[in-house]
Amino acid sequence: MSTEYATDEPLLSSSKQDNGFNYVTKTRFLVKFTRWVLKFAMCSIFFAWITFLFLLPSQSVSDFSEKFVDSTSGSVFWVSGSIFLYGGPLFIIAFLAILYLRISGEQEFEEKKKPKHATLRLWTFPVIVDGPFGVVTAAELIVILLVVVYIICALSVYAIQNYNLIPYYESQGKSHVMLKHTGLRFGSIGLICLMFMFLPVSRGSILLRLTNIPFEHATRYHVWLGHLTMTLFTLHGSCYFISWILENRVLHQVIDWKNNKIANLPGVISLSAGLLMWVTSLPQVRRLKFELFFYTHQLYVVFVVFMAMHVGDILFSMIAGGLFLYMLDRFLRFFQSRKSVEILSAKCLPSGTVELVISKPQDLKYNALSWVFVQVRELSWLQWHPFSVSSSPLDGNNHLSILIKVLGNWTNKLKSHILSLPEDQTDLHGLIQPNLKLKAYVEGPYGHESPYHLMYENLILVAGGIGISPFVAILSDILHRIKECKPCMPRNVLIIWAVKTSEELPLLHSLDLESLFPNFHTKLNLEIQSYITQESEPPLEEGNEEKYAIANATPFVYSTPSQCGMSGLVGTGNIIWSGTYVVVSTIGLVVSLTLLNVFYINTYDVTYRWYKGLLVLICMIISVIVFGGLVIGLWHLSDTKTSKKEKSWDKNQTEEIQHNKSTTSCKHSSEESFVKTTKYGQRPDLKEIFGRMCVRILEGGAIIQSSISTATVLIWVYHLYQQKKKLSQVKRRQNGIKRQRLPNIENFKSSGWFF
Repeated sequence: MSTEYATDEPLLSSSKQDNGFNYVTKTRFLVKFTRWVLKFAMCSIFFAWITFLFLLPSQSVSDFSEKFVDSTSGSVFWVSGSIFLYGGPLFIIAFLAILYLRISGEQEFEEKKKPKHATLRLWTFPVIVDGPFGVVTAAELIVILLVVVYIICALSVYAIQNYNLIPYYESQGKSHVMLKHTGLRFGSIGLICLMFMFLPVSRGSILLRLTNIPFEHATRYHVWLGHLTMTLFTLHGSCYFISWILENRVLHQVIDWKNNKIANLPGVISLSAGLLMWVTSLPQVRRLKFELFFYTHQLYVVFVVFMAMHVGDILFSMIAGGLFLYMLDRFLRFFQSRKSVEILSAKCLPSGTVELVISKPQDLKYNALSWVFVQVRELSWLQWHPFSVSSSPLDGNNHLSILIKVLGNWTNKLKSHILSLPEDQTDLHGLIQPNLKLKAYVEGPYGHESPYHLMYENLILVAGGIGISPFVAILSDILHRIKECKPCMPRNVLIIWAVKTSEELPLLHSLDLESLFPNFHTKLNLEIQSYITQESEPPLEEGNEEKYAIANATPFVYSTPSQCGMSGLVGTGNIIWSGTYVVVSTIGLVVSLTLLNVFYINTYDVTYRWYKGLLVLICMIISVIVFGGLVIGLWHLSDTKTSKKEKSWDKNQTEEIQHNKSTTSCKHSSEESFVKTTKYGQRPDLKEIFGRMCVRILEGGAIIQSSISTATVLIWVYHLYQQKKKLSQVKRRQNGIKRQRLPNIENFKSSGWFF
């Protein structure tokens, strides 16, 4: 059963006129040329570095690296030379990335030329959808294959080298020593993998901003590298353990702690911590016991500290580059998450959803694709939960909104806490009014550096349940930009939304489009297809679903927040300050290592290998705290002065939060200006819908070639907050509803973009 409004005009077509709307802006030639030069330099350095690491197992490159490390470690700079050799390219690329992002400034959109033939986008085209790695794009598959080739080549080279040593050790009756050599090779390859493992989990890293890979996507690379690294380290430890068994000296070797050679006991402790993290991170454990996975993952501190003591200063410097960038990000996140944030408004919606409006400073920028981590200490001091931003940056300079589906223990506690507030802080509808006594701690925002949703004329947005929240932000952002004539490409938007019950419909339909931009339909084609999967017919009379909407008839008005907004100390924030933070801390690391070498190591003739490895780690920590802390302090003072100026300038002004507000007197003008379809008792047939949209694109004249892959279509799929299978099966049996599987969207490989 379905209800439809307005016309049935084909979407994803170019039938509408621009009506004076500017979709794109052009970038100046000098800026484009400078960006091209910086990009070329960064790519050249990166590929040269990867080539060096790929050839490192060979005898010639290995000899060169050993000579370079020996010559620099004996100088005044100590291990700075080896850090520069193995991790220096990362720092150089990060420094150039700061210039690149600063020159780029606010993202400017350039109209993409429509290809004459079907094209393959390596970074987005899925080639594996049901494999052990999940959905893998063509570019990711190429990288995986290169890593496999590297592992095979490195093991082959090392095997040949070990084979040549067999006669020597057999003549001395020490054939079991070959096991130690084999374990040593596994450990060497593991260190190379460990160099990269910390980079994907640096949420606000300059490198992630440069590549425009959001943290939630980069996490999977950390998982892949973690499995590979721990596999190699496990083989490394197993080879040594077996050789000790053959020597009948297991206990002696395990507790052995040599001063001028490899210390075994720190390695055993480090490997034990790594194995515990690895086992609890397996999908079977992580999905059932997430808190166990989260808390045991904090053992990475033990893993790193004893790793430094196990391998010593020279080998530990191999992984110092990536680890140092992670430490910078973690220290900055620590400062941002210490500040309490004012909750301007908290609302418990009838659909089982909570909306929080959070105060933020004006200079903290985000886009409609962003998300934040939220902690409410009244509920838990340890739990941080990620939520997508549901407001557009143009909704207001001093706030952002998030929608939270009440599903688990934490969200139920949040709802109960809101409803338990004193009556003078709530209204008759269970909504929280301004100036309530509710604080939170917020970290972020994170997400895509570039607002991809503004770079394509045709958008197909697919969501399930609470996954609609970022699309509410996207739709609001598009309407604001059209209204204010800001750069924005979209002209045709199709939203496909599947929910369980009709009570969830107000999450999208309560957005008053006409109040955001009257007569928006003259410049934007919009269609919303809603699918109610667990109801065979509408529970209310057709067209009365507004009864589920928020009952307040007047938008809330807030004063400009002052002292209790989100902290701007985030890696994704001001590029000048975040770049200065990285540069000064890196210089501080070199200075710290040099001073330590001159005034302590050389003066007191420190030779213990494990101790020098620990000193390198301590220097890294001191550099982050002292030099990085100095920049953070200046950054905080700058933000405080800026906030005071904004408060003084805006003291007589107020801003109206319009996001997710509906009025009881609202007419159906917005509904009459776009196509809205509601279907009950079924799930969307994505393959059929995409095929139909392909035909509409072709008929509408948006492209000439008969392939949807040449259309500028952005497809986003959100699979969030899925309930346990057993509970879902019980509910379906109780409701007498047969389960209908949603077709796998990745199987439709002809689309332009997949996330």
